Amino acid sequence: MAKPGGGGGEREASGLPARGARRPGGPAGGAGRAAARARLRRGRPGPGERPAVLPGSAPSAGPAPQPPAAPGGAPTSARGRPARAFPGTSEQRPGSRADGGPTALHPSRRTEGGSLLDVVRVAIVILDTSGRVVLWSPAAEEMLGWPSEVLVGRAVDELIPDPEQVRRTRAALQETLRRGSWHGFTQISDRDGLPVEVEARLSLLVDGDGAPYVQAALTEAAALRAVERDLAVRDALFEQSPLGIAVLDTDLRYTAVNRTLAEMNGLPAEEHIGRTTGETLPERSADEITAVQRQVLATGEPVIDVTLASPSTARSGYRSISYSRMTDRSGRVLGISGTVMDVTERYRAVAKVEGARRRLSLLNEFGSRVGDLLDASMIAQELAGAVVPRLADYAGVILLQAVAYGDDLPRHGHDRHTSLLQLGVAAIQQGPAVETMLRHGARITFDEESVFGRVLRSGVPELLSGGNGAEELSFAGDPKVEAARELGVHSRLVVPLRARGIVIGLLVVSRAGYREGFDRDDLAFTVELADRAGSSLDNARLYARERTAALTLQRTLLPQQVPQPTGVEVAYRYVPGSSGTEVGGDWFDVIPLPGDRTALVVGDVMGHGLRAAATMGRLRTAVRVLAALDLAPEVVLRHVHELADDLAQGPDEALLATCVYAVFDPARRSLTVTKAGHIPPVLVVPGADAEPARSGGPLPGGAGQVLDLPSGAPLGVGGVPFESIEMRIPDGSLLALCTDGLVESRDKDLDVGLGRLISVLEQPYASIQQACEAVLGTMEQGREPDDVALLLARLGQGRAEEPTAGWTLPAEPTAVSRARRLVRGTLSDWGAEELTDTAELLVSELVTNAVRYASAPIGVRLTLGELLLVEISDPLPDPPRERHAGAGDEGGRGLELVRRLALRWGTRAEGLGKVVWFELANSEVQPPDSML
Repeated sequence: MAKPGGGGGEREASGLPARGARRPGGPAGGAGRAAARARLRRGRPGPGERPAVLPGSAPSAGPAPQPPAAPGGAPTSARGRPARAFPGTSEQRPGSRADGGPTALHPSRRTEGGSLLDVVRVAIVILDTSGRVVLWSPAAEEMLGWPSEVLVGRAVDELIPDPEQVRRTRAALQETLRRGSWHGFTQISDRDGLPVEVEARLSLLVDGDGAPYVQAALTEAAALRAVERDLAVRDALFEQSPLGIAVLDTDLRYTAVNRTLAEMNGLPAEEHIGRTTGETLPERSADEITAVQRQVLATGEPVIDVTLASPSTARSGYRSISYSRMTDRSGRVLGISGTVMDVTERYRAVAKVEGARRRLSLLNEFGSRVGDLLDASMIAQELAGAVVPRLADYAGVILLQAVAYGDDLPRHGHDRHTSLLQLGVAAIQQGPAVETMLRHGARITFDEESVFGRVLRSGVPELLSGGNGAEELSFAGDPKVEAARELGVHSRLVVPLRARGIVIGLLVVSRAGYREGFDRDDLAFTVELADRAGSSLDNARLYARERTAALTLQRTLLPQQVPQPTGVEVAYRYVPGSSGTEVGGDWFDVIPLPGDRTALVVGDVMGHGLRAAATMGRLRTAVRVLAALDLAPEVVLRHVHELADDLAQGPDEALLATCVYAVFDPARRSLTVTKAGHIPPVLVVPGADAEPARSGGPLPGGAGQVLDLPSGAPLGVGGVPFESIEMRIPDGSLLALCTDGLVESRDKDLDVGLGRLISVLEQPYASIQQACEAVLGTMEQGREPDDVALLLARLGQGRAEEPTAGWTLPAEPTAVSRARRLVRGTLSDWGAEELTDTAELLVSELVTNAVRYASAPIGVRLTLGELLLVEISDPLPDPPRERHAGAGDEGGRGLELVRRLALRWGTRAEGLGKVVWFELANSEVQPPDSML
């Protein structure tokens, strides 16, 4: 059905000849018009002539192939239906194809290469004034399937099946003849008899002879509507899209941009056309975009959603760009197309989420790094290092002096007299200006009205931007302010470090250069970080205070003066644990015993802190008291173990301690050692050619060994008896007692540490003190952070000027008189006659007791020094017991005489027996007060 178009609409046609009739003056009666039609047909062959071949087409090699026959012998069309003959004909015309296939004139119905005309085909038909076909173009032939050989010379009405449509068609022809043009929609039957809706544009043509013709341009309506719809969509997307859209040619010059992109670039759309991105955008932004464009044009690989910063000349923010290469239907590269989207809000939202994630990660990382630190200086440095460079370019941690030294926090407000120390610094670079602004350990002063003063007093953080408040940061003329200006610092946060509601310091962070200034989110995060750091710093302060108190207590409980007994030269060191642990319960002791003997003790109470130190003090006191009784080493440890419940840290905590106890007798050059779960001692024996040992002299070195002792259970465990061994040692041997902190490490066996200790002590040293320093200097760096007690003792003979005499008497009554004669004669020879009477009386009493109860030989030994030492030994293990004799008793007064006449007396186990000893004052040498 025909529809009105731009040509004025359809009118009622009148005067058109009937279908199949010829108009007067047509080709049969007018030679001029016949010639014109011949020219328009452009070489259409006449009857019996061979069709002309256009340039570029292949000539026909023979008769055209016949289409396949349909059932019944009828030929079929290219569309799969039986081809029908043109109305009024019964056979094919020469040179035509009933199936619409290739002909000699038109070898192919569809061109290769592809263009828009392949989608929207335009068929040209020339009609004479009566509506007969003068020219039928190949496009019309392809569109409707009718070959030109069949239609030329026939009325176009014959293609229109509807009589009403025929009437309207004639009206359209008349309209064209009167007005010169017409367009509208109509339906034409194709060769298969199916209606094809076309848009027809009719135009009046006049040939050179003045003969009028009508040109009909026919387009398939469906394809045209699809193209129009696509163009409408393109226009809507291009002009109304919120995205910026650009089309560039192969030289990367703009051929089209939409209004959105023009506004985003800050340049009118017409000023983009013919220019490159580098000519329309700033150089820095254009370089990045041009690199992407060239990559897409060269490779054909699209680039999607690349985020870049917006050009500085346009609105600030971020853009997402996407580019893809454009090709036509034949694959020829036409250029590239791109879309630009403003993703500033999305980018900032993502950046905000990412920033929050990084901040949370930083908080967790900082917490893990300072969680086991108990040193304020180390925590301050970790805090400064945590914020640089992830949060700031420069950072300084300023603390109250009380926090750094473990003192009590001030109870009053802060003023300009408050002592502050900068204990944590970090910077992205180094240099003189940085050293001026951030110097570790610098003392910080400030005015009360400065930023530092306000934050210290109020505890409210402050954000400083640009130059505002820079001069009043601390005090007028502060060189740190000038150094910050030289470094380009433009944004600063001053945040209080708080603990228990008290400001204990400041965290000062700064940004410089092109980095964005701090915002409120940065301030809130820094406050949270500072609060966590404040808690850690306060814990470090409390620990430092407790550790100082524990160290003070422990040092008070350790020996304040170590004696240098006869025949022993000692050196000692005590090293507290590192700042990452509390003070331990290690101790050492040197205890003089009668007969110039010396007890050497080293022990370790399990645990740390004040309670361990207090337990160590009680344990050391118990050992000294028991040692004063001159008991055997194993007996001393057994009695200490029996006191474990009373020495424990609390009713619910058992005492657990290790100890090694050694007694050295210089007169006999014997060493008796026992231990309770402690690491064994090390003994270094000098070589045979070594010089005689002398106090204060050099150590010659020698061969070292670990003493093989019964292990014994730690004190407080029980179940294992304590045993001791006795050995004779060469003069000048070096005995080393230590705690496990010296030789143990996390990843090595105890034998490795003991071997290292032996290798150090086997070397010669100028003195025993130097040997002590050498041992401490080789402590394992990866050892447990425990405290260390080290005791070195060079063991030698007694003083040469002290005379000694000894005898062995049979257990007979005559031994008493013989003992008196020997004592009297010896003291007379030594020139100590004033001691003869008392010594003779007391020896007589003690030998009498030994003869009465013993059946084995009795030993008597005299040693004259500052005191006269007399020792009576017998094989009976039980010590004598003092009795109070009555007025009529004949005996029982021997030990009472010893107690009354001797300065000191006592008994000790020796071997399987015992030794009873007493001391008398030498009138020529007054005994020291400590011996009284």
